Amino acid sequence: MHLISPHLAKRLCALGLLLCVSTTASSESPLSALPAAADDKQRLPLDQLRAFTESLQRIKQTYIEPVSDALLLENAIQGMLDNLDPHSSYLKPDDYRSLEESTSGEFDGLGFELSHDNGEVKVITPIDNTPAQRAGIRPGDLIIKINGTPVRGLSTKKTTQLLRGKPGDSIDLLIEREGLDSPLRLTLVHETIRLESVQHSSLERGFGYLRISQFQTDTGEEVLKSMRSLAKAQGKSPLHGLVLDLRNNPGGSLLAAVDVCDVFLTDSLIVSTRGRLPEANVGYRAKLHTAFAHVPMVVLINGGSASSSEIVAGALQDHRRAIIVGTRSFGKGSVQSVFPLQTDTKKALKLTTALYYTPNGRSIQAEGIKPDIVVDKRHVEQGEAESGYREANLSGHLSGLQHNAGKEKRRVTEQGRSALDLSDYQLSQALNILKGLRVAKQKENQPPARKQGHHYDNDRKKQGQELQS
Repeated sequence: MHLISPHLAKRLCALGLLLCVSTTASSESPLSALPAAADDKQRLPLDQLRAFTESLQRIKQTYIEPVSDALLLENAIQGMLDNLDPHSSYLKPDDYRSLEESTSGEFDGLGFELSHDNGEVKVITPIDNTPAQRAGIRPGDLIIKINGTPVRGLSTKKTTQLLRGKPGDSIDLLIEREGLDSPLRLTLVHETIRLESVQHSSLERGFGYLRISQFQTDTGEEVLKSMRSLAKAQGKSPLHGLVLDLRNNPGGSLLAAVDVCDVFLTDSLIVSTRGRLPEANVGYRAKLHTAFAHVPMVVLINGGSASSSEIVAGALQDHRRAIIVGTRSFGKGSVQSVFPLQTDTKKALKLTTALYYTPNGRSIQAEGIKPDIVVDKRHVEQGEAESGYREANLSGHLSGLQHNAGKEKRRVTEQGRSALDLSDYQLSQALNILKGLRVAKQKENQPPARKQGHHYDNDRKKQGQELQS
């Protein structure tokens, strides 16, 4: 049996990986230098270590092209991370830099969030005003080819490499979309993306609209500025209601989500994280003094709302601070921590270290946030609906409505509908809910009505007496 070279053996020993590949462990084997494990479950698996070193040596000796030790070890690290969960990964310099840039609001790319699930590459959501959104990418789209290369079964690393490019480079995608009989071909062009994470406007007098497209470092501060601007536009009158739009928001910074909740919640738990290590068990609370703790709110979510979006929606829902409207969110409730490597600070490990829990202790992971009122793009129902309302399925469902005459009774006729109702049905329903809340509040504050019927009867009697006289 071939033994690994002494030069590589020293490298592997430094990593705590290599021991001897002989069938019997020598008393002088590097294994003896390792500290004894507390129990059998914690001891290094010798058979797997031997298989690793034997595989490494076999590749070096017999692969068709020479492969360096450094590349093989890089690939080994990559493989360890790729097979943990869809969100853990080995960040090489380009990946690490892209991650840091994405939270600052400017980066080069295409502008969508992807997930790798059972060998398939699926779009979580496109980001506002990016090449992906402008090309027509939708949540739930399944990417099957990139520039003609099939991606089913490829690692996260290889898929990412295929999608990379410089500003101006084009990428051809072949996409499967539910509801379509044949794959869809789309071309996206790389560009430098400058994101405005927060936008605001007035829907009607007294009713504001706040859109968060992604959670970046300064998103909380931008939300506070936008709320002050909306309030100032009202003059002396207070805001009657606010729609917070988190649809197709893939998430971002956890602390940014906490800062956003802090604008609307007072002295209460926002989110907690729980993991294996004590330092992963953390609770985040809103401050004592909150700027906009009493403005009535509706939060819009859908299947493209993930991570930090779900933290905000879950916190506002648990504290009954807002009514959640739309379709169930994506369900990405895990915490990723980034650990720069001490041996090369341009590289890092992104590891899942904990799970998110809402203030009431609900896990977001694989569950998502269920809206209080389910509203798809053309239909509204009270309560929960498991089937047919997830954003990943919405595109196919609406296509079915357009092509199936048997479902005409579910259509909403366009006659008499407002421009907002036609362009964004979910937003229109959110505004209607806020108006309803305002009417209900006004009725609560009205003094008891006078008994008009009693006075009417007296007047009738008086008129009768006058006629008799």
